[in-house]
Amino acid sequence: MSTFILAFVFFLVVAVAMSLGFIVQRKAIAGSCGGLGALGIDKACDCPEPCDRKKARLEREEARQVKLNEWKQNQIL
Repeated sequence: MSTFILAFVFFLVVAVAMSLGFIVQRKAIAGSCGGLGALGIDKACDCPEPCDRKKARLEREEARQVKLNEWKQNQIL
């Protein structure tokens, strides 16, 4: 039982510390649709579409890849 109480207190302290960090910095906590953004997954859990930031980043990366492919084609010719 003491293990559960200790774990609860630990998580409570962590949650309070995160809340204080959020309040002090006055910045929104950035999400990535379920935290799977680092894995390159377009959709996660309850997100019907990719998050706006991730969607914009994917579009930029795709445009960059298209330009790179065009440049490579021009170098070959």
